[in-house]
Amino acid sequence: MDSRFYYANGPQGLSDAEINQAVDQFLADLPHAPKKVLLLPPDITRLHSAGGLLASKLYHRLKDSCVVHLMPALGTHEPMTKEERELFFDIIPDECFLVHNWRDDVVKIGEVPASFVKEVSEGIMEEAIEVEINRALIEGGYDLIVSLGQVVPHEVVGMANYSKNILVGVGGSGLINRSHMLGALYGMERMMGRDHTPVRKVFDYAHENFLTSLPLSFMQTVTTNEEGSVRIHGLFIGQKRDVFEAAVKLSQEKNMIFVDKPFKKCVVYLDPSEFKSTWLGNKAVYRTRMAMADGGELIILAPNVRQFGEDMENDRVIRLYGYVGRENILRLYKTEEELQKNQSVAAHLVHGSSDDRFSITYCTRYLTEEEVRSVNFNYLLYDEAIKRYDPSKLKDGLNTLEDGEEIMYISNPALGLWADPGRFYQNSQ
Repeated sequence: MDSRFYYANGPQGLSDAEINQAVDQFLADLPHAPKKVLLLPPDITRLHSAGGLLASKLYHRLKDSCVVHLMPALGTHEPMTKEERELFFDIIPDECFLVHNWRDDVVKIGEVPASFVKEVSEGIMEEAIEVEINRALIEGGYDLIVSLGQVVPHEVVGMANYSKNILVGVGGSGLINRSHMLGALYGMERMMGRDHTPVRKVFDYAHENFLTSLPLSFMQTVTTNEEGSVRIHGLFIGQKRDVFEAAVKLSQEKNMIFVDKPFKKCVVYLDPSEFKSTWLGNKAVYRTRMAMADGGELIILAPNVRQFGEDMENDRVIRLYGYVGRENILRLYKTEEELQKNQSVAAHLVHGSSDDRFSITYCTRYLTEEEVRSVNFNYLLYDEAIKRYDPSKLKDGLNTLEDGEEIMYISNPALGLWADPGRFYQNSQ
């Protein structure tokens, strides 16, 4: 099956008719009519990816002719609730959904050699990395597996999606932990917005050596969210890496925002449907850190953030150490068994800190001031914060408040990467 790329001709994005045509063409191009299909869409934390839309279109076209299952690519995230599934996928019967468990429900399919990891990481890491994926992909008898998702700048791998959706989204703890730690050690500012990073090279190795026997195809989007509406600027369908590379190129154009001057104050809103934890909400930190001025202030409006980790174990470890900065976490990692056993958490704590370069204030309803301050963030009650920073009155970009204060406002940090050009290209060296 040849790769097919669909680009929007205008700023409004692909129309529904154009998307329908692309989905129909994908099914027409299949070498045989499938009997059992597994769809791997993102979860609710990628609400604006259009992954739910594509999964729904595929399900309704296939359900009468074959068995169709959906397994949201949760990675380390919480399982989706029924309400979240209905919001994201429309109406699909409960029995069609499978739930991925990254700790237990996986099988080993191979190992990335330590020598390869050492080479691509410039000697920073020299450990073999175990590759596991959900056993359903191996044992489920599927003759078509479709990975759906959004290509966008990402703090761990550089650019999200492609084989990451398999190896992390429905992958196991070995690769999740090691890849996150590799990214933290190498430095996320050296990777965000770029393709051929050390973590991506590990994923490529695993893909080329352990995934090619699967009946796997990719449908990847590049989206923006403008005036509350998701706009699909590109749809990239196929089995080879070229579908990812084309999407990367478009995402770098649509999702990377270079700023004229660093932000002295930035206010970021976390959609309550999408963000319930700082594990996810810290996209507000990752995606703006290269745009923040030294001594600046990042204010995170987090109306539905109610925990730190996406599961109880991760939450416990985050509460134990807090977001105390890269150097402190890497120092603690050398001696603390809790961090050594939970490398993805150690990496997350690195990613979620400003390293004291700018301040971070979480504005919450459900986490108490004591809880927020205990993990090294500043605190402001959400209902107090919105008296000054009302998301219903702010627009994306620069805003001037009534008293003349100038702030940058971002309504969804998941859809972009904001950077001062000097800082971004300095980290390319």
